[in-house]
Amino acid sequence: MSALARWFQANGHQVSGYDKTRTPLTDALVAEGIVVHFDDAVESIPAAVRHNRAQTLVVLTPAIPKNHLEWAWLRENDYDIRKRSQVLGVLTAGHRTIAVAGTHGKTTTSSMVAHLLHYAGVPCAAFLGGLSVNLGSNLLLPPAGEANVPIVVEADEYDRSFLTLHPEIAIVTSTDADHLDIYGDKDALVESFRQFVGQIQPGGTLILNHTADDSVATAVPAGVRVIRYGLSPEQGPELYADNITAQGHEFRFDLHGPQGTVAALTLAVPGYHNVENMLAAACVAQLEGVSAEKLQTAVAAYRGVKRRFEFILTAEAEDGQKVYVDDYAHHPREIEAFLRSLRALYPGRRLRVVFQPHLFTRTRDFAPGFAESLSLADEVVLMDIYPARELPLPGVTSELILSQITAPRKSVQSREEILANAETQSDFDVLATVGAGDIDQLVPRLKNILHLRWNGTQA
Repeated sequence: MSALARWFQANGHQVSGYDKTRTPLTDALVAEGIVVHFDDAVESIPAAVRHNRAQTLVVLTPAIPKNHLEWAWLRENDYDIRKRSQVLGVLTAGHRTIAVAGTHGKTTTSSMVAHLLHYAGVPCAAFLGGLSVNLGSNLLLPPAGEANVPIVVEADEYDRSFLTLHPEIAIVTSTDADHLDIYGDKDALVESFRQFVGQIQPGGTLILNHTADDSVATAVPAGVRVIRYGLSPEQGPELYADNITAQGHEFRFDLHGPQGTVAALTLAVPGYHNVENMLAAACVAQLEGVSAEKLQTAVAAYRGVKRRFEFILTAEAEDGQKVYVDDYAHHPREIEAFLRSLRALYPGRRLRVVFQPHLFTRTRDFAPGFAESLSLADEVVLMDIYPARELPLPGVTSELILSQITAPRKSVQSREEILANAETQSDFDVLATVGAGDIDQLVPRLKNILHLRWNGTQA
């Protein structure tokens, strides 16, 4: 949503909007001249909008709850209201589109694609679902005077949003079950991915993760090339990595694919899943004409996305290195990949994870999976469920996950308890905050507390 807001602002439109909570991102939007309010009240809608229906476009995110007062008023007064995905479809129509879809991994992978092209000097634009550290934004505007450039977009499967897109190149990172409140079952979710890849332009390319449902590859139009990718040739893909080594926070590997081999790539964002994401992104860069030499330097320069394996704080202590990492993971498989990578980076170290479940329906549908992945930690602290657009469901609380966790220590804590315990408890080496809700508001406060404990000074 904020990337779209920035695009309209950059193109000379007057932009305003509502958000539930003030964050550094909303502060940035306000600093850029976009009016943002946080109370759901009709009188908070700017007068220019309330008195000028004919010249107003309302862009709606599915995160808005159905009982939202402003949304109801705008509907009742017959405003032009379109979903975010519909607007993205309009903006990309007529452009070569590179769309990155998948139930997880799409934000990181789309940011990788945008970075590689931009760094290599390929004119492009991008609408991302997270804040790229390299770009300093979730929006990349095309260079002045460059009209018909490829547009990189994160293609969201929620509510079948990605069916507004007709890409020339598509990446599908995963088709694991998710959003069952919308789809009902995994088969319906997979069918939506089949419809999505069925909209790839003639002569285009699908870059498909080897773990994706096999039926997705059969749904592409005639003449669309399918490239499977995975971490090793044993998994059967034609795009793969080998000689993977982890050195500190860096992962090094060689890329082998249909566009040739690129040796000695260095990725400063850790995690085997990120090596896999980079394979797909690098393949797009190769398809767009980026040379092996430029690809090596561009991959080495990539610095990730905010809240995706983001190192918040590191310190040296008498008993070894102390680390605090923050991650947006909110699906069991994402959490598993994140925690396994942490374990690989810090073998034998004591790992405490603070997790905020996101959505009552997701908690209900995947509680055993969440418990299994979180049990990779030595200690698990759960927060209450972040509701987002949902109302509570009877019997669905964080205790549903807690009861199935097998980690040695586990608890449900409030924000105040988490902060207080961070000040008094030092029996961990690695702290990870995880979740897609508003857990990120704890990050600066935890950083200050831990910096004082580990370094003796405020951050």
